[in-house]
Amino acid sequence: MKYKELIAQMTLAEKASLMSGKDFWQTQNIDRLGIKSMFLADGPHGIRKQAAAADHLGLNASIPATCFPPAATISNSWSTELGETIGDYLGKEAVAQRVNVLLGPGVNMKRNPLCGRNFEYFSEDPYLAGKMAAGYINGIQSHGISACVKHFAVNNQEERRMSIDTIVDERTLREIYLTAFEIAVKEGKTKTVMSAYNMLNGTYTNESTHLMREILRDEWKFDGVVVTDWGGSNDRVAGLLAGNELEMPTTAGETNDEIIQAIQSGAIAEEVLDECVDRLLELMFTTEEVYKNSQQQEVDIEAHHRVAQRAAEESIVLLKNEENILPLKKGTKVAIIGDFAKQPRYQGAGSSIVNPTILDNTLDYFDQSGLVSVGYESGFERYGNKNTKKLDKACALAKEADVVLFYMGLDEVTEAEGLDRQSMKLPDNQLELLQALKKVNANIVAVLSCGSVVEMPWIYNVKGLVHGYLAGQAGGRAILRVITGDVNPSGKLSETYPLRYEDTPSYHQFPGKEVSVEYRESIYIGYRYYDTANIEVLFPFGYGLSYTTFKYSNIQLSKNEVTFELTNTGNVVGMEVAQLYVGCKSEAIFRASKELKGFTKILLNAGETKTVTIPFDDKTFRYFNVKTNKWEVEEAEYEIMIGSSSSDIKLADTISIEGTGAPLPYDKAQLPTYYSGKANHVTEAEFENLLGFKVPIAKWDRSKPLGYNDTIAQCQYAKGGFARFAYHLIVFVYRFLNKIGKRSTANIIMMSIYHMPFRGVARMTGGIMNMPMLDGILMMVNGQFFKGLKHVIKEKNKLSKINKENKTIAAATKEM
Repeated sequence: MKYKELIAQMTLAEKASLMSGKDFWQTQNIDRLGIKSMFLADGPHGIRKQAAAADHLGLNASIPATCFPPAATISNSWSTELGETIGDYLGKEAVAQRVNVLLGPGVNMKRNPLCGRNFEYFSEDPYLAGKMAAGYINGIQSHGISACVKHFAVNNQEERRMSIDTIVDERTLREIYLTAFEIAVKEGKTKTVMSAYNMLNGTYTNESTHLMREILRDEWKFDGVVVTDWGGSNDRVAGLLAGNELEMPTTAGETNDEIIQAIQSGAIAEEVLDECVDRLLELMFTTEEVYKNSQQQEVDIEAHHRVAQRAAEESIVLLKNEENILPLKKGTKVAIIGDFAKQPRYQGAGSSIVNPTILDNTLDYFDQSGLVSVGYESGFERYGNKNTKKLDKACALAKEADVVLFYMGLDEVTEAEGLDRQSMKLPDNQLELLQALKKVNANIVAVLSCGSVVEMPWIYNVKGLVHGYLAGQAGGRAILRVITGDVNPSGKLSETYPLRYEDTPSYHQFPGKEVSVEYRESIYIGYRYYDTANIEVLFPFGYGLSYTTFKYSNIQLSKNEVTFELTNTGNVVGMEVAQLYVGCKSEAIFRASKELKGFTKILLNAGETKTVTIPFDDKTFRYFNVKTNKWEVEEAEYEIMIGSSSSDIKLADTISIEGTGAPLPYDKAQLPTYYSGKANHVTEAEFENLLGFKVPIAKWDRSKPLGYNDTIAQCQYAKGGFARFAYHLIVFVYRFLNKIGKRSTANIIMMSIYHMPFRGVARMTGGIMNMPMLDGILMMVNGQFFKGLKHVIKEKNKLSKINKENKTIAAATKEM
């Protein structure tokens, strides 16, 4: 241990105190030993350090910071260099705000388009997500502070995220859901990892020795710190044994006492605690180094804003350009229609909300575009209500224009942390307006703003479609520059757009509503499923148009790399994302027809040709063998494919690869659906054959009393009339708020109350309520109202007395 001598000077209570927060965002300090508090701040795409009372859901405004485009947007750039640049600027701002640990990036897979937090994640592909994350981490940590890759692992739905049990087979876990984390750890060398809320195959991830020790520590050699998601600790002692150093936020010493008692009773050895303290001290001291003898750094707000603009420009995806309607020529008369033009949708909602330093919108910069505006109309109500007067005004304006720019998308309360979307559809009032506009002006260019996949049956009503995703604080100007051709779009989709939600591989298994969610589709998520099962999609993974054209030629293979030539055959400079896919020709082990194994982004002048090389790496040919419990290589012929998307393969060749000689992991006869690739409707029996164990019962046992890990929503089945009344009151208030248009407040009720497990009431209140008080509440819930109430009052008085004594001791110590 590096800090053995320092740890030897600590009391057991002091060591335990370091294992949880001092408050909502800071770690505990020990002044007598020179140990300062660390500050942890949300920051996947911008620093969220709150100036007022701290909270987890972004309710209180934070100190202004650059709001870069979120991960869902930047992943469309397919540029690890851009990711590192954004990380660099995030790191600069974090240091300026004296932040030690920046809580990001998020690398959870986009298993299903309706996950409410997809805007905060990179891709449906683990290789792309991992490489982008490593870029971010390298940029952030170049300033001496720590990034924190999250949420480890299989956190792919928001509903019931704090208690849902994710059932997934080991191969899928490794190949799909852990590979991005592996790259973030091994290549990004992240100093901190955040554990997820959910369970994995019956064990909370924060307590999983398989995840935290066998894979993260032993296999990947991670020697940094694991921090819980906020309120994500279930059993603190079990978490410590698994290797979780830091629980956040504070529990006012309650869980520290649990650690002390476990050591004193011999349940765990003190050496386990010492190891955790040692790793935490290393993070504390190394991230504090940048602040020693240094003056407060100033941020160049304009320079950072320009980087945010460049990031948006490189990530915008051109999805449709019928009759080459884009780019618009200077002098074109344009009607600007849509609420998102005036009030841009530029980031997601929840803990990642950034208070931007500057906020561009289309109307402010239109005069600089060279286009001629005939006016602006909002056209529709932002949150879905119908408004005929607004529609009529928009159509009247559209008649006066050569081209209509229609700004459409999803609102802030539809895509939010803590909630999953109900459908893949855009609001009806926007689609009705689009149909009406088409009748008066056929030249419509839609500008889409949303952080996740939507259905587009309306696409035939537009000639151009520019997808800005969530473009950050500088997105308004960036999108205009793409529309006018000042910037040639180079973004490519990092997720597949199916024709309809029913086509998605997890359609029948999302979300888990009660106890568990089953990942029956196995490895077949995203393009792996659509391409293997031959399902028609609207836009394939990796798709994106340009104002120029590219030619691929002269593929050459070696054992270590693939080389080819790429030519810009158009008239303007442009960037192309060349994608390497690999497909195994053997049928002995079920696989996707192709998997992304490399990519590169190349800038080419008009007429220019470059020789491009994409190297193979340790992930190019591997698969995880559940019999050997290791990564193996199957001896076989492999097709090496170079494409501009997963479905547009330009060049292909084959290579013979020597295998590792591992035994076949599966009995093909028992897994017919998986070998066919049509894995969106797998039977329970076949899924159990894949898992190697029985799936748990997915429904709540309504006969049992409610406990710590049951949710407030389950009060509908409680024995206590008080609890059932509380449940119906919560539902009534939620519906009432929705009806009167207070959807954001209604969402907060769902994410912070309705789906909260009872233990979260204690874990998320910063010590205001402890577990003994919670025991009293559960008595009330389970039909012992007066006994429970008496217990709550008794434990509340005890807690108040202890807090008073602690304050007295702290004051006396300070005077000394």
